[in-house]
Amino acid sequence: MVQNRNIAMCIVLSIVTCGIYGLYWFVTLTDDTNTVSGEPEGTSGGMALLLTIVTCGIYGWYWAYKQGEKMDRACMSRGMVQSNSSVLYLLLCIFGLGIVAYAIMQDKLNQMSNMGGGSMPY
Repeated sequence: MVQNRNIAMCIVLSIVTCGIYGLYWFVTLTDDTNTVSGEPEGTSGGMALLLTIVTCGIYGWYWAYKQGEKMDRACMSRGMVQSNSSVLYLLLCIFGLGIVAYAIMQDKLNQMSNMGGGSMPY
């Protein structure tokens, strides 16, 4: 089940904790996106975080692109309006606005959670 999160609170906590909450948010976004897209065997949040740290952020750009693809598939399966989110998330992360990409991802996850059930319908 995907948990609804207050986006403003997540942003404030990320700033107040000097990014530590942002790392937690990154992990939960990854795990929740895997859940809603029906890909529980996808790269876990912890592994994605580790790979991002080891590659000095380069994996984070790949992660952002793949998150967009997963979000678009999850939206399509639920009949929601979709766009090419992968390019948007990638560009935001490249230009240092990753927290904005996180907020957009969380908004879509909250919308899917409010539709009823966090996992992909079969």
